[in-house]
Amino acid sequence: QVQLVESGGGLVQAGGSLRLSCAASGRTFSSYAMGWFRQAPGKEREFVAAIGWSGGNTNYADSVKGRFTISRDSAKNTVYLQMNSVNPEDTAVYYCAAGGSFLGGPKRLWHEYDYWGQGTQVTVSS
Repeated sequence: QVQLVESGGGLVQAGGSLRLSCAASGRTFSSYAMGWFRQAPGKEREFVAAIGWSGGNTNYADSVKGRFTISRDSAKNTVYLQMNSVNPEDTAVYYCAAGGSFLGGPKRLWHEYDYWGQGTQVTVSS
């Protein structure tokens, strides 16, 4: 059974930092893209960041570019999201995703992923 489990969410003050982790089990995703999406109350799920299978290619939403960094440790089957200079607009449930084509690059569209985590809440106070 494939599972993606996010951790690291919580409450943080504006301007602070947070690091999210997503550990995969049940299969290895070292040859597949992984990504982060988020969904705020009353809004649709939106793309945040993605990383290709090799870790060399990344893609970011304009709203987080320069503040967030996605990385992966294929040996640990884990993807990370380092969130710096957060603001209240970053408040959302953050989901990690994995899958897509073999040896694929970073994916921006949710339907390009096959597996999803349950989400972790990030709340930024002003």
